[in-house]
Amino acid sequence: MSLRTLTGWRKSSHSHFEENACVEIGTGPGVVGVRDTKQPAPRPVLVYSATAFAAFLEHLTAGR
Repeated sequence: MSLRTLTGWRKSSHSHFEENACVEIGTGPGVVGVRDTKQPAPRPVLVYSATAFAAFLEHLTAGR
């Protein structure tokens, strides 16, 4: 998989530059990429399967 296949990058609504917590996600066929918006280009990207990322989000929202 090429990182070029990750598109639609968007910043989390919970990102706060002042608190050093800025995260973006981008999606591709069956995958989700996560990167730090403060890193200079080219930014390192963590890539997860869409299934694993959905489980992660489910776990986070269950704790609300």
